[in-house]
Amino acid sequence: MEGANQTEGSEFLLLGMSESPKQQRILFWMFLSMYLVTVVGNALIILAISSDSRLHTPMYFFLANLSFTDLFFVTNTIPKMLVNLQSQNKAISYAGCLTQLYFLVSLVALDNLILAVMAYDRYVAICCPLHYTTAMSPKLCILLLSLCWVLSVLYGLIHTFLMTTVTFCGSRKIHYIFCEMYVLLRLACSDTQINHTVLIATGCFIFLIPFGFMIISYVLIVRAILRIPSVSKKYKAFSTCASHLGVVSLFYGTLCMVYLKPLHTYSVKDSVATVMYAVVTPMMNPFIYSLRNKDMHGALGRLLDKHFQRLT
Repeated sequence: MEGANQTEGSEFLLLGMSESPKQQRILFWMFLSMYLVTVVGNALIILAISSDSRLHTPMYFFLANLSFTDLFFVTNTIPKMLVNLQSQNKAISYAGCLTQLYFLVSLVALDNLILAVMAYDRYVAICCPLHYTTAMSPKLCILLLSLCWVLSVLYGLIHTFLMTTVTFCGSRKIHYIFCEMYVLLRLACSDTQINHTVLIATGCFIFLIPFGFMIISYVLIVRAILRIPSVSKKYKAFSTCASHLGVVSLFYGTLCMVYLKPLHTYSVKDSVATVMYAVVTPMMNPFIYSLRNKDMHGALGRLLDKHFQRLT
């Protein structure tokens, strides 16, 4: 009971990537710039899709929700990090740390599940084009998105609740930019075996199964594309999947850099990989999806034209 009270009344110190004042100033402006680019980029994607009836399709419906998730994700972590970089007080309360952890875990899971649903959408569009409208009906899209939210919320609640059972009685220095699960488990002085077991079990369900589903979807997509006789039609079919493949590669690539290693090997060097999936990936997603997408270019152009017309 005493250990639990000590934990609940404690604070953690988010030391970030560097304790050097000069490096902290550089990091502040770098992360502020990245945060603003991420917010503007994802907000433009959401506004362009919601304001243009041409983009009211399943693919763009899920893309808008992916952008919303990324927007929420960076807002959960970066503002607090920016405050810490400018302040001598780098403390975060126990409740604040658990809140940050909950949204971090939930939103990463939600990102992953939405990407899996988007892979299914591309599979239906390319492998069953004649049935696409009925197979990806508005009701099904809302049902799939609701399922993604429910599973990610439950995933976050499970791990946040389990973290409340952990006792912290030693060092509370976190050499990361936010309250990350693996780092918190390393600081624990109580038994965390159940946390590790549940983390592996739920991780397989939330991440590995959707990832396997995406691989199967793309194997079937590639087979379908190879059967198309026209080279131009092959290119057009593949181009509709290229952006999604790019985002999936970036998401899983950065995630694997952080989590595909034993807990005891976790070090300060992993902060760079953490920044990749926590900051860089949400920032790059809007660019990847709009880089060679003519529909998105047109929608963004019309959105900006309307805005400038109102100003003039």
